[in-house]
Amino acid sequence: MSEGKTVARAAGFIMITMIISRILGYIRDVVIYAKFGQNRITDAYNAAFSVPDFLYMLLVGGALSSAFIPVFSSYIVTDKEKDAWEVASIIFNIIMILMVLGIVFGIIFTPQLITLLVPGFTGDAFDLTVFLTRIMFFQVFFMGLSGISVGILNSYKHFTAPAIGSVLYNLGIIIVGLVLSPFIGIAAFSIGVVSGAAMNFGVQLPVLLRKGLRYKFSFNLKHPGVKKIFALMFPVLIGLSVTHFNLFVNQNLASTLRPGIVAALRTGQRLMQLPIGVFAIAIAVAIFPTLTGNIARGEMQQFKKNMSLGVRSVIFVTLPAAAGLMALRVPLIRLLFEQGMFTHANTLATAHALYYYSIGLFAYSAIQVLNRTFYALHDTKTPVATGVLTIAINIWLNFVLLDILGHGGLALAYSLAGIFNMVALLVILRLKIGGIDGKRMLISFFQSVFASIAMGLPLYYIAGFLEKWIDVSIKLGQFIQVILGIAIGTVIYAVIVSLFKMEEADMVLGILKRKFKIKKRKKENV
Repeated sequence: MSEGKTVARAAGFIMITMIISRILGYIRDVVIYAKFGQNRITDAYNAAFSVPDFLYMLLVGGALSSAFIPVFSSYIVTDKEKDAWEVASIIFNIIMILMVLGIVFGIIFTPQLITLLVPGFTGDAFDLTVFLTRIMFFQVFFMGLSGISVGILNSYKHFTAPAIGSVLYNLGIIIVGLVLSPFIGIAAFSIGVVSGAAMNFGVQLPVLLRKGLRYKFSFNLKHPGVKKIFALMFPVLIGLSVTHFNLFVNQNLASTLRPGIVAALRTGQRLMQLPIGVFAIAIAVAIFPTLTGNIARGEMQQFKKNMSLGVRSVIFVTLPAAAGLMALRVPLIRLLFEQGMFTHANTLATAHALYYYSIGLFAYSAIQVLNRTFYALHDTKTPVATGVLTIAINIWLNFVLLDILGHGGLALAYSLAGIFNMVALLVILRLKIGGIDGKRMLISFFQSVFASIAMGLPLYYIAGFLEKWIDVSIKLGQFIQVILGIAIGTVIYAVIVSLFKMEEADMVLGILKRKFKIKKRKKENV
């Protein structure tokens, strides 16, 4: 099987599980907001993720994965599996010790950390945030185990268990939250987060054992592979620290606004990230081992081809997704969340954030591929350097735009910074490796922009027209309005890109056809 088909098949499976995971994530949010509303209670729940997430991303989620997979993969593809597992064991031992220390420190000093993060929270809101944060810290341990496991399995080009784990994560939150919330309130969903994280790792462990898990109790910091990983990790650690500092600044500013804005921003960003999670991350994760293999074997032309294909693919899909989110923002959020304690005012606040977040959707999608392109080149300094500059711009824009657009200004600052980051990475990559198929990427980008605008503008007015003829005070009417809007928008975009005869359209259609044929064969063999 060719590398292109391997990547397409892996990406297709990851997309399916990502869709399921995102649907469960949506159900999780609907349950939480319907039960508790969008107020200081849910603000506290969302803020409670901040420090535990920072600890996980710092030690495993971003820094380790970006450095570990290229090194581990290079050992695997060059038939040095013994060295690969020795490096994995050493890294595991070090990370686990640091993680336990971080968890203990975080639990002890939670009140001081929350004071810095959300100074606008006082009284019961502050106490609740501290309590929920301390519960959330226990998820970090299981997420750390899972993060290392994902790095190993992805290096073997095994994506099934990690993808299923992401589904179980959200499922655990929903089940535990629903069962315990009548007794302990929103804390039940924090306990659900810990349970979901444990399930996420649990489903990966049997596969690790089948791959021939070779654990070794060693702290050999002089091993060449370990030294290489730490050298690659260090700049990423700096970048992630700065990135989270930016998130902390956003949350700090949002906490001073009216109750519910922290939750509105988080919900708006999650909706914006839906296409990123379903398409961009799926393609980027699937293509990363292939890119690292290209570099290990010295296949630079194939490397450039795969990179270009990845970038064009995610932009082709996410630009119309952004236009659709902007045009249907109010009907969509009303359909998804407006029920129970979630009011129409909450819908408008979330829609305001979603509109401005959507502007940067295509850029953050492309960054998923571009960052991994540099990591495959064993270059973690460039993404970090551009990231640090991007965050500085983001923070400056936060203060400039907050007074003009309210919490929408925080969302717009995030989008503009992402666009800068994407452009900077493309320019630097071209300087680093020569031609990157830039002409084809530019033509594809502008064709997608034109098609997305030509779809989005009429879609906005069509949605308003439908509202006059459909009873949107009930869920069925809201569903019909959104589904018709999505269907009309899809047809408009498909017609326009077919006139352009875009290669990306044929490629996406090809992936879908392959997935259908694979499913059909499986059914015939049953």
